[in-house]
Parts: sequence; C-alpha cells; structure tokens
Amino acid sequence: VVDISIEPNLSAIGDSNLVRILLDNLLGNAWKYTSRTQDARIEFGRQDVGGVAVFFICDNGVGFDCKYATKLFQPFQRLHRTDEFPGHGIGLATVLRIVRRHGGQVAASGNVDQGAVFRFTLAKIDPGLIHELQR
Repeated sequence: VVDISIEPNLSAIGDSNLVRILLDNLLGNAWKYTSRTQDARIEFGRQDVGGVAVFFICDNGVGFDCKYATKLFQPFQRLHRTDEFPGHGIGLATVLRIVRRHGGQVAASGNVDQGAVFRFTLAKIDPGLIHELQR
C-alpha cells in the first residue's frame, strides 16, 4: 500500500510533453524506491519561495547517501544495483536537461532508508534559493 498525496491545483508554464517526461521520471523513481517500504508515502506539491514556485516530490523509500548526490543527475550513474532496482541510469539526467531547458534548477536530498526529496523550478531563480530549501 502506498499513500499518495498530490497538492490540488498545481500548475506551471512549460512544454507539456517535456514536463510530463520530467514528472514520469520523478514520480516513477519515487514509486520504484518505495516498493519495498512498508507504509510507503509519496507526496507531490509546491512551495512558493520569493514568488517562485518550487515543486517537490518526496518519499519515504530507500533514500540515498547525500555525499553521492552530485552523481544522481549524471547519465548512467546509479546509486543502487540493477538487481535491487531496475533502470537505465538516465532518468534523472533527463530530468536535469528538461529543467535546465526551462531555465530552472533541480536539487535532491535524502538519507539512507529515510527517503528522498527532489525539488525543481521551471523558471530562473536565485541560484542559492533551491539549496536553502534543502535545509
């Protein structure tokens, strides 16, 4: 059983096909990495920071060690073995490209066995803003 929470009335300006791919990758990862979690939770929402919409997807799945966070968005860099969780290692690299194409930023935080949070914007913001949200 997975408890899924999606904030109502979320909207953004962007290429609908690309944003769909972005969300497929982020929500798909949340689903995949909570698959072995009892009482799994996935949340999709938005925080308004300085008039900018910062979207987030968080889960309480296997998470990751933050010291490897820079590897997450590089093609074919995986933090989990393919026999643990299938995949090709290009989903988050695709997310990064889509976000950058929209002039936005993406960041991830997490802890092993405590889940992960991915935040992104689809517009230009102060470069330090998204990192402040991770604290």
